[in-house]
This record gives sequence, C-alpha cells and structure tokens, in this order.
Amino acid sequence: MAGSSWKVAYADFMTAMMAFFLVMWLLNMAPPETLKGLSGYFQADAQFSSNTISPYGMSNNPLIQYVDKLDMREFKMSEIEESNYAIAQSLKQFLLKDAIPSASSGLTSDGVGVLLHITSDLMFKPGTVEFTPEGEKVMQEVLNVMHKYKVYLVVRGNADSSETGAPTYPSKWELSAARANSAVRWLIANGITPGLIRSVAYADTRPRVPSTIPGAAAQNSRVEFNFHRPEVMSTIVGY
Repeated sequence: MAGSSWKVAYADFMTAMMAFFLVMWLLNMAPPETLKGLSGYFQADAQFSSNTISPYGMSNNPLIQYVDKLDMREFKMSEIEESNYAIAQSLKQFLLKDAIPSASSGLTSDGVGVLLHITSDLMFKPGTVEFTPEGEKVMQEVLNVMHKYKVYLVVRGNADSSETGAPTYPSKWELSAARANSAVRWLIANGITPGLIRSVAYADTRPRVPSTIPGAAAQNSRVEFNFHRPEVMSTIVGY
C-alpha cells in the first residue's frame, strides 16, 4: 500500500495541471479589456479608496472601476447590476463634469446599491445645514437619479469626533441627523415621494478614517446617499 502512495500524489499533480491549463486557455480567449479589469482587481495598488477619483473610475468594484474600458455586452448582468452600473456612471459623470474635488467626494458600488458620499464642508455653509452652491448641485443630481432610475434612497448623516454640534445642536447625534434631514426635506420639497427616502444619523460612530490621520475631520464629517432598488431592501444591514 505504501509503495503505491506516489500514485495519489501523481493524480493530484495531474489534476492541478489540467486546472492550470484550463485557466490559461480561458485567459487566452478573453479580450484585452477583460484582462485589464481582472488585472486591476488583483493588484493592490489598483484598489482605490472610496474618496479617490481616477480616470478609470471611482470605486473599488472592478465593474465600476473600469467603466470606461469594458464592453458591457461581454457581461450578463442582472437587472439590479445594470441599474447600479447606470447609476454609478451617471454619478461619476456628474462628479467629473462639475469638478467636485476628489477629497470631498467618493463613489462605491456593491451588490446592494450605489453609495455617494460628500463631505459636509462642501455640502453646507459653515456652522449650518444650509446648502452651499456646490451642495445644491449635488442635491439636484441626487434628484435626477431618483427620478430617472426609480430607486429608493437612504441618506446617512455623519459627524467627526471633533465636532460638538454647538451652538445649534446639543450633540453630534443632532448634528448628523440635521445633515441627513436637510437633504431629505430638500428632496421631498422637490417632488420625491416621502416613502422612497429614509434618513439615518450616525454621529461619529462610523468614521471613514481614524481621527489621527491628517484631514480626518473633513473626511469623517459627511453625508452619504445610498441608492438601492426596492427589491433589495431586506438585504441592507443597518443602513
């Protein structure tokens, strides 16, 4: 019995070789654009943070990351994936066209929906939840997406640990809630059905970056817009 153990090892080796040659054959058949997308997915330096604007896209999702490079006819996407792709494309074009600074914005996508985040200093006038001209542009684009793609929206208000909320708001909770509610009120006033929107306040419980990082306050103080289809509502955990 011991003398035949080499046969098992040999069989395992041959199986591995067959799998290897199958992968090589599939890669050889794939078009160059698809190979580039796969390469970017596995390269650590191609993993963009969610607040980075790149000429190849603004998400750590390779489908969005290489949105300008891929021929989408090569992919069989579900209806939800097609909707997410279209929404991400629209938001990406808006951020680039209106020159929204990469340090003040970000865009990510996953199987649930598309998430746009904008820093509070760009959205609101100092010490208030009144929109700046740039904030008005962001809200108009959010409104356009809501109308065009018939999606649901969760607006998430966030504060940085250094913010106190004074003098208008007693705490970070009221401050972050006011930021989210300001966006919700604007959308309802401009024709969005209230049942399509939710607002959530996180205070400083979900920072994007550690407070020790330079510029952390600007990144952590933000409003997030999570666009999603109604059929995936039950899959959203904690909003």
